[in-house]
Amino acid sequence: KATMKSLRFLSAEAFVSNAEFARKSLGSVAHNLFPLLFKASYLLEQGEVIHDLVENWPLVDFNMGKLLGTTVDYQEDLSHRTCAVCLESCLTGLRDYVLNHPSPCVKRLKVVDLTGIKDVEVQFCDCKKTMGRWARTELLSKLCLELLVHLQQMQCKPCTFEISIDVLIDLFVTERNYELVVQALLQKCYCPLKICCVAFRADNLALQKFFYIIKLTDPSLLRKLEVVHNVRLEMEHLEILFNSIHFPLLMSLTLPARTFNVQRLTATDELILTTIGEKMGEMTQLTELSLAFSILTGRIQKLLSPLKTPLKMLDVSNCSLNHADMAYLANSFHSNHLEALDLSGHDIPDLYPSTFFKLLSHSSSVLRSLILEDCNIQDGHVNMLILGLSPCQKLQDFKFLGNPLSSQALKHLFTFLCGLPMLKNVEFPVPTDCYPIGITYPIDDASLCRFDHQKYESIAEELNLILLQANREDVKASTPLFGSYDAAVQETNDELGAYLIKSFKETLEKFTASLSKM
Repeated sequence: KATMKSLRFLSAEAFVSNAEFARKSLGSVAHNLFPLLFKASYLLEQGEVIHDLVENWPLVDFNMGKLLGTTVDYQEDLSHRTCAVCLESCLTGLRDYVLNHPSPCVKRLKVVDLTGIKDVEVQFCDCKKTMGRWARTELLSKLCLELLVHLQQMQCKPCTFEISIDVLIDLFVTERNYELVVQALLQKCYCPLKICCVAFRADNLALQKFFYIIKLTDPSLLRKLEVVHNVRLEMEHLEILFNSIHFPLLMSLTLPARTFNVQRLTATDELILTTIGEKMGEMTQLTELSLAFSILTGRIQKLLSPLKTPLKMLDVSNCSLNHADMAYLANSFHSNHLEALDLSGHDIPDLYPSTFFKLLSHSSSVLRSLILEDCNIQDGHVNMLILGLSPCQKLQDFKFLGNPLSSQALKHLFTFLCGLPMLKNVEFPVPTDCYPIGITYPIDDASLCRFDHQKYESIAEELNLILLQANREDVKASTPLFGSYDAAVQETNDELGAYLIKSFKETLEKFTASLSKM
């Protein structure tokens, strides 16, 4: 849909479309027009103009989310355009803002906020090159170090060294950019651009490096911490982390797979689990928690009951929860506040149908996202599921891949889903009638793609027709076979792939060595 542009915005577009003219004329532009010109330049991917606007930014703050978000002059939100040309121009413009000679003493900029940039799957920019979170982390670190070298070499006015700009950013660190980011954080006190880490994601990083860098980021400012995939963080390490570092503002915590394994707990382990629960209880802002692929059977209450603030997001997918865990969740004070819930990998209909529906009814007035992948939901359970989902009138996102449902059951479910007014996104499984007879669930990766693709396409068309006939073309329905898009994984998959091959090779070598010993 085309978005209306005001006359002011159209004029701004005309002004910046001639880059040479715009750059020459910036000196005579009123300060309050800079935000308007910035958004127009971003839309037209005028890198040089963006650079010069930032280099001469006359205002106290520069907030990417607000500048690119919905504005009076142009409603369209451009904050999901992670265009490499635009973002690189922004960041180099910021470096040159500090180095720009004329009059450093009148510089007003105090805060740059880069946290409003959203990484999405489909890019609309012409250059089609994106700059993801990892690349933004790398470039900002590089520019901070470059800046220090420049300042040492140049004969700068004393005022230049008095410039101090907080740059709020979501850092993403892996083995490959670790050294660079560490150097930038160590030099922070000398650099006019101060990296302020608001969210931190670590992947493919040795544990001691993670512990070292997390202390450098100033954990007292951290609102979101994601430790994922190839960071070998286990329960005892987590206890050390929480005992040695205080996270007063932390709102969101994601822990890697297998952080917890309660199958063979010693008395010491039980104490560690209690301590971790208590430490999380001290994080009074914590409202989002992801514990996917840990084994937590019977211990959910121990971990979550010390929390003082109700959780709004909980991911306990593939955590081997038992009836006691589900009963705790359904009856806890968290249940009335859950806006996002992931219970994938649990056999809900067989293990705890009534408790699950109790949890669903408690959270129904606020629930926006529900993920029930590989939950053994079959045709016979659909009516019950519809009954449970009926009060969830705020549901926007419903994902239920990997469940053994026929095309008939899916049509029945889709007819119901049309009536959920806020629904935006549905991820549904390949119907059972597209697979060979006798296939077992959960389907292994090797068999996942062995279905009748033509039959699937025709059923998917029928399901989309159900949405269309109910005037629900605003709902996107899809079957991403290998899970939803993850911008961070996508950006670093080469590095992660190389790491996995290396791990596999090492495992094979160890195995071969032990065989030859035998």
